[in-house]
Amino acid sequence: MSEKVYEQTGVAMTCRSYAEYERMFALRHIDLNEGPILDVAAGASSFVAEASARGFRAQAADPLYGMDPDAIQAHGQSEIESSTQKLAGIREVFDWSYYGSLERHRELREQSLRLFMDDFRKSAGAGKYTPAGLPELPFDNDSFSLVLCSHFLFLYNDMLGESFHLQAIRELLRVGKRGGRVLIYPLHSLRWVRYPQLDSLLSELRHDGVAAEMGKSELPFIPGSTEFLCLRK
Repeated sequence: MSEKVYEQTGVAMTCRSYAEYERMFALRHIDLNEGPILDVAAGASSFVAEASARGFRAQAADPLYGMDPDAIQAHGQSEIESSTQKLAGIREVFDWSYYGSLERHRELREQSLRLFMDDFRKSAGAGKYTPAGLPELPFDNDSFSLVLCSHFLFLYNDMLGESFHLQAIRELLRVGKRGGRVLIYPLHSLRWVRYPQLDSLLSELRHDGVAAEMGKSELPFIPGSTEFLCLRK
């Protein structure tokens, strides 16, 4: 484990692309037409915008969606500036084989933010972007065939306790359809440590009748992070 960690206060707004999601969750191996898809804690990621453009039924939830669009865009740009500066100070910690460089990493974040903002403004009032967050989501039971949660659970282990994680994951499972998938990435914190309560959490979920397995992530970047969690009820 590296002594150099990513210093973060509060939950960061994520700005990630469809291509990154495809690699994070190995989505090439899943039929996304089974939908609908829900991206939870999606931030300003463009996954839903790009998935919709591909003809998939997808929507997102994040507390940030209650903000004014201009405020979201300003917040997203500020987050990109901040994260780029932080990454620059510890760039040797990461695997850059996908992004190529810090500059390219930033360009992709800005591109995702633009695509998200265009779709967010265009979709106002359509229910595509719901202002909501874990551990309570305003969706009916068994609503989504695929539920994704990227860069929120486990990542903020120092901030979110074990009870929150268990409650949040049970909520993701609640809104997911029986036989569908709930996928969570990464399993490591911002200190590059695998979530220490993962085994006890999975034991609780298996007691609920949930099937759990690890999938191989195809997005090398975070130190030691090569897996995502796949849950089925």
